[in-house]
Amino acid sequence: MAEPHDEPATAPETALPPGHLAALRAIVERLAREPLVWTVTGSTSFALQGVAVPVGDIDLQTDAAGAYAIARHFAAQITRPVQFSSTERIRSHYGALILDGVQVELMGALQKRLPDGSWEAPVDIAPHRRWVEVAGLRVPVLDLAYEERAYRLLGRTERADLLRRHLDAQPPVEGTR
Repeated sequence: MAEPHDEPATAPETALPPGHLAALRAIVERLAREPLVWTVTGSTSFALQGVAVPVGDIDLQTDAAGAYAIARHFAAQITRPVQFSSTERIRSHYGALILDGVQVELMGALQKRLPDGSWEAPVDIAPHRRWVEVAGLRVPVLDLAYEERAYRLLGRTERADLLRRHLDAQPPVEGTR
């Protein structure tokens, strides 16, 4: 029996601007042949899951090796080569590229700074991955409840509150609450 999160939800094609759909199509089709665990996160993921947000870039989260592998697949579109990068609150193997006029950010082995100043272990995204179908594509996205917790940890309470309000407005999925 499939778990509730294994069955893909369906997003309307209007959830994303046409350039984002074209970029997602290129990503999904190219990475489908690879044994990579990756997911869409950020505003694009939120919009695909029905959250009313303006869509900016496309953020892809994976492990360290995945970030470099994705960059190799899109070598001609790279605008910032993947390398380890750190800010005050977050660190990862970070890079960027442009697909169909849309910025795509790569984040591998993402870590968030904990309240005590230490860094959490790199996030294993596989247990937090869900699937959304849009325009004939099966797109991996991060679970919104996980995203809400992650944004709270980063101190981004406004975004976390938006996700919580969206989650609270959804009918419960049988067997999950």
